[in-house]
Amino acid sequence: MKTEVRDAAVITVAVAVAGVLLGLLWWWLAPHVPLIGDAVDKSWVVYLKDSEGEQAIGVDGTFTLLALGFGLVSGAAVFLLRRRGGVPVVVALGVGALLGSLLAWRLGIWLGPTSDVIAHAKQVGKGVTFSAPLKLGAKGALLAWPLAALIVHLGLTALFGPRDPEPPYPHGPAATDPYGAPLP
Repeated sequence: MKTEVRDAAVITVAVAVAGVLLGLLWWWLAPHVPLIGDAVDKSWVVYLKDSEGEQAIGVDGTFTLLALGFGLVSGAAVFLLRRRGGVPVVVALGVGALLGSLLAWRLGIWLGPTSDVIAHAKQVGKGVTFSAPLKLGAKGALLAWPLAALIVHLGLTALFGPRDPEPPYPHGPAATDPYGAPLP
């Protein structure tokens, strides 16, 4: 049991640290949402440059697709490294992937453009296009990595995992039906 708990701790940390790579990829690949600032009556307002643009949805979609890919890779890697499986390994995979998603989300926001859009609009000037901060509108995307990792691990365990030994089939006159009568 000590070995399983130690392996689970290592898996949790390794999968969570992979969240840094997910955060960097999300920051690099996510589309930029263009904004424009305007001064109205001595106060600043910020508008979407393209009100019908799909960049904001693209930010969520990019995170989700990257997280699904990370789930596929981490689920397969944990299965290949620990074929015997076990409850601690599966829990560690799920917890590590959730922590990795949270780390990636916060890292992407931290690396992206400033979240103070009014100050940024004032800095770049009236009518100049600038990028909105990275924002994950669909918080359910944070579950894409853990769910994908657990589904892949479960599928690989079901297909290629070790099997429990089959109990011997009783033969001869000692075999009886559920009512105690001997079977032929």
